[in-house]
Amino acid sequence: MKAIQVVKPGQLEIIEKEMPQIQHEYEVLIQVKMAGICGSDVHIYHGTSPVATYPRIIGHEVTGQVVKIGADVTSLKVDDHVVIEPILTCGKCYACRSGRQNVCQNLKVFGVHIDGGYQEYVVVPEKMAHKVDPTLAWKESVLVEPFTIGAQANWRGDVRQGDIVFIMGAGPIGICALQIAKYRGATCIISDLSEEKLTYAESLGADFMINPLKEDIFQKVNELTEGMGANVVIDAVCTTKTFEQAVQLASVAGRIVVLGFSEEKSEIPQLEITKKELTVSGSRLQTNQFPEVIDLFNHRKIDTNSFVTHTFPFEQVKEAIQLIETNPDAVRKVHLDFSR
Repeated sequence: MKAIQVVKPGQLEIIEKEMPQIQHEYEVLIQVKMAGICGSDVHIYHGTSPVATYPRIIGHEVTGQVVKIGADVTSLKVDDHVVIEPILTCGKCYACRSGRQNVCQNLKVFGVHIDGGYQEYVVVPEKMAHKVDPTLAWKESVLVEPFTIGAQANWRGDVRQGDIVFIMGAGPIGICALQIAKYRGATCIISDLSEEKLTYAESLGADFMINPLKEDIFQKVNELTEGMGANVVIDAVCTTKTFEQAVQLASVAGRIVVLGFSEEKSEIPQLEITKKELTVSGSRLQTNQFPEVIDLFNHRKIDTNSFVTHTFPFEQVKEAIQLIETNPDAVRKVHLDFSR
């Protein structure tokens, strides 16, 4: 069978490999139907991921169909449609015992530390495969994983009914966070340098849009919140500057959610955090978000119709990545089709 492997930074190849086999009775064999391209996949390709190892079959946004199950599998059957939860955890460390297995001390992420889903078949433990409504199109179900990232950001920010949420960045994760925040009943402000992305965010329910190239972001948020600031700031841009701005833009008793992996240092005075008693939270991957997000998808509570702008046969992965990098305003989400 074929798989997409980053042999080393900058070298991506379509390789031939043996079809995986079930080795344990709790595993399932899945035929991959569609996979999404995440920014982290592109970083691994270019060698700019601080956590990836090589060589690596990449891909962690994966949906497919069960073709074989181990003897002890009870929650799935052959032909079920599933999405893959792309993390393996030890279940024993402090994080796992605390219900925060997404930051397990021995965490292994699908497509980062272990081979991922850019291959025609994969074998995963039963607990990593979540059943979805079979009437969902593959291009819809493959979006479940990125929406769990948006759901995690909302959970970490404790987004509540009536909150004012400021989302910095209208890229894919910002859009996912936006839709979950709207579902939770928040008023949402979103910022981006792209008018096209802001227009799209508005079509999905964003209440207010800010382009920092055209408006003073502090003045505008102050105006929209009547001087209070945003109750929750979700930084999906992930630069040192936006992190610093988030602390300034948050209201008293506000919550700040950071999704970035940069090792650069920000300059944030203690005064803002202490005076306003802010909560600053990191948000990585997801913690038990799949059931809720799948339920939203199954009941069509999430608008996915316009989210996917391009689909490529998986053999054209290089062309797909090039499109993402050269046409950022024209691209929302790009998928690779393994279903042929």
